[in-house]
This record gives sequence, structure tokens and C-alpha cells, in this order.
Amino acid sequence: MDLDAMAAFLRNRRDRVRPADVGLPTGPRRRVPGLRRDEVAQLAGASTDYYTQLERGTAQPSEQMLAALARALRLGHDERDYLFRQAGRPLPPTSGAAAHVQPGMLDLLDRLESTPAMVITDLHVTLVQNPLARALLGPPIEAKGLRASFLYRWFTEPDARLIYPEAEHTHHSRVFVADLRSVVGRRGSDPDVRSVVTNLLRYSAEFAALWQQQDVAVRREDRKRIIHPQLGVLDLNCLNLVSEDGHQRFLWFTAPPGTEAVEQLELLSVIGLQHMAPDTDRP
Repeated sequence: MDLDAMAAFLRNRRDRVRPADVGLPTGPRRRVPGLRRDEVAQLAGASTDYYTQLERGTAQPSEQMLAALARALRLGHDERDYLFRQAGRPLPPTSGAAAHVQPGMLDLLDRLESTPAMVITDLHVTLVQNPLARALLGPPIEAKGLRASFLYRWFTEPDARLIYPEAEHTHHSRVFVADLRSVVGRRGSDPDVRSVVTNLLRYSAEFAALWQQQDVAVRREDRKRIIHPQLGVLDLNCLNLVSEDGHQRFLWFTAPPGTEAVEQLELLSVIGLQHMAPDTDRP
């Protein structure tokens, strides 16, 4: 651990990032070419005082904060690893909530201002959302381990299913299981993958029955009817881009032309996060 080296690295990378690179406006009175401390803090979900401590080398950030800083500063994979090592933290697993998000995916996320979009892992752990995705689905729950996966909660926590109409639960269950089996085919030896499958077989009879059917299908696109507390049911197309290694997916939601969902998404941008509960958060 070398907190002074970590602090110097944060200062250096903050100076390199331009506001436009992270979706922030560029005002005429900026005194620095890069980001201000309060802007990095905002992007990482931290207070300005706490981030200032990090740049002074007087605080050791958690793994979750380091992951958030790596995303805020658009660090590459090697730069992210360097930051973790200087902070004295173990490198995060590729499938956990602190997994590194490729800068290219984050850039695309910033550009989709009028479209709900997000990045998840192949185990359906949310990594980052844009504001409209948070407004549509709610902010991610504060959970670690198995519960961080929406797929796991789908089969173990009934409230996780409230986001979809009950008549469609069977369809989503089948799609989740077939998609998970494709993940097992790619990286079945991964401890996180084995843990999800083992525990779902133990605690969910529905999952166990579907698992026996041996269906395999990567979830590339789907039509989703999402229940929103103010807007009712939104009938949307959900599409995704898969990272080269298959570990992450970029999801975005669009309204079919000429449908009620077009106006609903426009209204969603006005409503924002008002009255949104933090426990119905994933497709």
C-alpha cells in the first residue's frame, strides 16, 4: 500500500479527463483543464471532502469506491489495477459489483442521454446506470455476494419480480436459466458462477426444474413490459451489446415507434427518480 502514490495518480488522472469526456458541461470560467474535485466526487458517488482526503493520501478507499473512481476517471484496465494495488486492495473479480467497466462502454453510456441504458455482468450484477435507467428501474440495491445478482434474487426473493407483470414471470425465469447455462458453458469453473448455480439448485425448486431442461440461449434482446410506480406498464425493447470476453453487457431500452411507450419515456425524463424505491432494479 502506498497512499501517497495513489493520491498522486488520482490527481494526475483527474487533470487528464475533460468534462466533455464524462458527460459534463464545459463552462467558460473553468480554472482547470480537467475535472474539479467536486466533479470527480459526484461521478463516483462520494462527498467532496472525502475525495479531497484521497487526493491528500490520508484515507484508504474501499474496493467499491476504487471501482467507482476508476469509472469516473475512465481508467483503462491496467490503470485500474495499478490504483487498486497502490490503495492496498485486492483486485476485484471480473463478475462482481466492482468489476471494471471498459471506458468505451462508459463513453457510450454518456452519449445516450435520452435512452435508459446500463452495464451489467453476465450474472446480472449492475455495474453502472445512466439517470434514465435509474428512473426506469430504480437505483441498485446495496448488496454484496450472491444478492448483488438480480438473477439470484429473481429465484430467491419474491419482491424482485414486482418489476414485471406476473403473467410474464414464467417467461423471464426460462430466459434467465437458459442464459445462465450459456455463462456456465463459457466459464463454469469460475467460483462466482459455481456459487450462483449451486445455491439456486439448493434454494429454488423452480430453478432446479428449469435447470434440468438443459436449455441454452444467450439473452441478446427481448421485449419487456416494465412496471413503473408512476407511469404504469412500459412496453419496451431491450437490446444489448456483449463485451469481447462475454463478461459484461451494455443494455439499452427503446420504445417501439408509434406506441404509448414513446410518450412514457419522454415523461420519465421529467419524473426522474421521484418516489423510486431502491429494490426493483434489474432486467
